[in-house]
Amino acid sequence: MIDNRIYFPAEWHKQVGVMITFPHLKTDWEYMIEEAKDCFLRIAKQIASREILLVVAPNESEVEKLLSEFGVNMQNVRIFECETNDTWARDHAFITLLKGGKPLLLDFCFNGWGKKFSSDLDNKINISLFASKVLSGEYVNCLNFVLEGGSVESDGRGTLLTTSKCLLAEKRNDMSKLDIECYLKKILCVERVLWLDYGDLEGDDTDGHIDTLARFCSYDTIAYVQCEDEKDSHFHELRKMEQQLMSFRTLEGKPYKLLPLPMVDKIEEEGERLPATYANFLIMNTAVLMPSYNQPKNDARAREVLQKAFPDKEIVMVDCRALIKQHGSLHCVTMQFPKEVEITL
Repeated sequence: MIDNRIYFPAEWHKQVGVMITFPHLKTDWEYMIEEAKDCFLRIAKQIASREILLVVAPNESEVEKLLSEFGVNMQNVRIFECETNDTWARDHAFITLLKGGKPLLLDFCFNGWGKKFSSDLDNKINISLFASKVLSGEYVNCLNFVLEGGSVESDGRGTLLTTSKCLLAEKRNDMSKLDIECYLKKILCVERVLWLDYGDLEGDDTDGHIDTLARFCSYDTIAYVQCEDEKDSHFHELRKMEQQLMSFRTLEGKPYKLLPLPMVDKIEEEGERLPATYANFLIMNTAVLMPSYNQPKNDARAREVLQKAFPDKEIVMVDCRALIKQHGSLHCVTMQFPKEVEITL
């Protein structure tokens, strides 16, 4: 019997590769472009050493030269030339579902996190990739609904984890919580939605993306940011978030195994606190890429937690202090594709 069920695979589902959108001088990285490129190159090198790396950039030859000179495994690199506004692939890339083993490429509207930033070019990347036959699968037009990949987490078994602050934020979708939940259940083919009502990081442009706060590590395990300093401005909100996570139950009615990640010590730029978080890790086939912030004690603690969560994977730290200067981190600049997708370039 053919299994035609449609489901939203978890991030640990076997992957074919990962997409990044490369920084250039016409992005907000202009003032620190070399620092940004260096960080992206380090991420690219780690990905391409393990899986296919799809790079979207407006200047193919320049990026190819940079990757090659940096020692990236070019046999695993595919470069797609395309105009872009910025670099946050997690939020403008396809969200992939599977139907009977065949990929469904869901193209949601990306509007710069509630029209905070220009997004007209980024919002056309998916259709360009599909029209050029770079990605295999069935195209699903969801452009009438604003949804960013960083705002939703799937356990692969029918549970979606998200935050009410983001999905109910202004200038995204003028819909009630109930209507949004019904839509998500239908379009993402999930059985239920777990809403986190607390937790937000200073300097975060996303209105509280779930991938900055709490992440599925398996269907019954969640890693989350814990704040232990009562003097920290995040303490009370994150404590409420922790308590709400404790109240959640799996589909079998059991409490989740909760793994607390340390809070990154305050990092500021021009008096502004930056939204550094260890929850912004990328799960790959054989490794987990985790952001580090040159805080040896905290970095090591976070690595230990993730090694516990993923005992069979290598935990690889990548310094992401450059990324948080534009209010994102490692997971925000990447988007994985399940093995059922073919990347052809």
